Parts: sequence; structure tokens; C-alpha cells
Amino acid sequence: MSLQPRIIPPGATLGVLGGGQLGRMFAIAARRLGYRIHVFCPETDAPAAPVADRVFVAPFKDLGAVREFARSVDVVTFEFENVPSATSDACAEVVPVRPAGRVLHITQQRLREKGFLQDHGFPVTPFRAIRSLADLESATRDLGLPGVLKTASFGYDGKGQRTLRSANEIQEAFAGLEGTEGIYEAFVDFTQEVSVVGARTMDGRFEAFPVFENVHANHILDVTVCPARIAPSLEAAARDLSRGILEALDVVGLLTVELFVARDSRLIVNELAPRTHNSGHLTLDACVTCQFEQQVRAVCGLPLGSTELTAPAAAMANLLGDVWKAGEPRWERALANPRVKLHLYGKANPRPGRKMGHLTATAANPEDAIAAVREARSSL
Repeated sequence: MSLQPRIIPPGATLGVLGGGQLGRMFAIAARRLGYRIHVFCPETDAPAAPVADRVFVAPFKDLGAVREFARSVDVVTFEFENVPSATSDACAEVVPVRPAGRVLHITQQRLREKGFLQDHGFPVTPFRAIRSLADLESATRDLGLPGVLKTASFGYDGKGQRTLRSANEIQEAFAGLEGTEGIYEAFVDFTQEVSVVGARTMDGRFEAFPVFENVHANHILDVTVCPARIAPSLEAAARDLSRGILEALDVVGLLTVELFVARDSRLIVNELAPRTHNSGHLTLDACVTCQFEQQVRAVCGLPLGSTELTAPAAAMANLLGDVWKAGEPRWERALANPRVKLHLYGKANPRPGRKMGHLTATAANPEDAIAAVREARSSL
């Protein structure tokens, strides 16, 4: 028996697990459509708090508080995947959770994620589970060096991962896991990193945004450009791959597929994120429907919006706390270009490496869009 009507109309209350910048931008999009927003997060000063109607501040493991939160909303979604499965299960006792807790369970742990993809025939780099030093020694022999050792859980923006280039590094790298389970992945010789943000409804309707091309610095996304500078056949293949993964997982909501474009033009799935994504921020200013509104539409059973670009090209540059190292940035310099848009997340402490906001720009081609956001950021 369904807990809720198929369509959750404007005027209803949407619940978000997590109060970071993705939750903030989701809340802004939802309020624009006429929804109320309740946020559950452990922090009192979360970026989403100022734009929410109600904030439940408690640890994710406080299931009594979680159930109280769930009783106050009509549907629950999440803005990051490091939420305990028990938390989403407690919400699901009361209201629909979209994407479902099963999707969260698979995607929040790299071994489960890679195993699911491999078992369903999606392309992944060879990998091994690492639970002992002997496991890592065996994995490096079988899969070769260089390779990448990652913690199996709770990793993002390069945290909990290390590239191994020689056998001399094995012991130190294993010690770095600090007793947690790991995964060793064969090295991928790639030319580009791309991502696809796809949305799917309860009745199987699917839409994907144009493929985003991503450039990282120190393992953190630095610049995204769209359309990706890849062959049209690869663009189509990446979107088809995304659709297949959302269907295999039975996603209702959004899911982002991060991909490597190998030197031989193969697509290899790197990671999945069951939510909106940093690379999709340019959709706020460059697409008919932004990724956050699309998430609202998908989890509420509304028709999906158009994902078309409104300009030939667009780019996004992250603003990390490092930008504040010389004091408050000169925002007027970045905004001197009338095609540049500024988005700040309301975070009080600009620590190095912390995502504080982003800049977007539209242009006639990808190169000009990249140049615009880089120049605007450097002018700060």
C-alpha cells in the first residue's frame, strides 16, 4: 500500500537529509515552486538552514528525531550520500524516500557500488577489496602499479584515496586506511573526466542534462564546462549509460554518473552520486531547468523539465576558501563581466579547500566560457 499519492503537489512539505550547499540550492528551487522545506542535519549553522521553513538539528543516528522529522514532511530526499542506512530506513517507515534507501546503501560504499555496476554489465576498472596488507600486496600484483587505493566508505573530494606508484609505498598506504576496509582500483589512463546528471520519475520517465566535462585540482572539482568536448557518439553513449544505471537501480530522483574517457575512447564508470552534483551547478544559469528544480520535479512525481542549454556553452568555476586568503574577495571585479553569475553558499568560515561558492558564465563556445570564469575568479 502506497504511503503517499503519486504526485506530491506544490504546497506540500519536502524533507532533506543534510544541510549543505546542495540542500540550500534544492530548497531555493523548491520554494520557488511553492513547496515548504524541512531540513535534518547535525549542524546548527548549515548552509540550508536560512532558506528552510524548519530545521531539525540532531545526529543522523538519533532515530527518534529522524522519525519526528519524517512525520513533518510528505517525501524525503537527500543532498549527500553519507547518511546512515538506518536513518533513511527510519524515514521510509513514515514517508516515501526518493531515491530509495537501497540506492543510498549501494552508492555510499565503493565496493558495493563497483560490485553492483560490474554485476549489471556496466564498465568499471578492475578492483579488489582490501582488508589486510596481504590483500593489498596481492591486488597490486594482479592489477599492477600505478593504482589507486581508496577507503571503501566516506570519501569525497579526494579524501581517503591515494595513488600507489611503487611497491615501496604499499605498507605506508595500507597503514593509512587506519583499520577501515579499502578498495584498490587499476589505474585508468584517461583523457577526460565527464559526468551525467540524470533524473527519473516513478513511472520511468528519464531526462539527462548535456554531458559535463570536469577538470580537477588537488582532487577537488575546479572547472566544469558544457557541452563536453567529446565526440557526439560518446555524448550519446554517456547519456545511454546513465539511463541504464538509473533504471538498474530503479532510481526515483536524481543520480550523477562520473565517468572517465579512456585514451582508447572507452567510457568507464568512476563513481555514482544519488543526488545533484557540483558539476551540475552551471545548470542554474545555463539550462531551461536547473538540476535542483529537476530533483524537486522527480521526487514529487511532476513532469520533468527541459534540460536544454539556453546558450551555446557554459562553464562553472568553484570558489574555495583559498580565495579569501588575502581578505574579502573583490566581488565587483568578477561581476564586471555581465555574463558572469556569482553563487555563495552562506558559509562563515572560508577554510582552504572548503567549497564556499561558484561562478558561472555563458559564452559562444566552451573555450570562451572557461576563460570567462577563470578570469573572473582570478580577478578576485
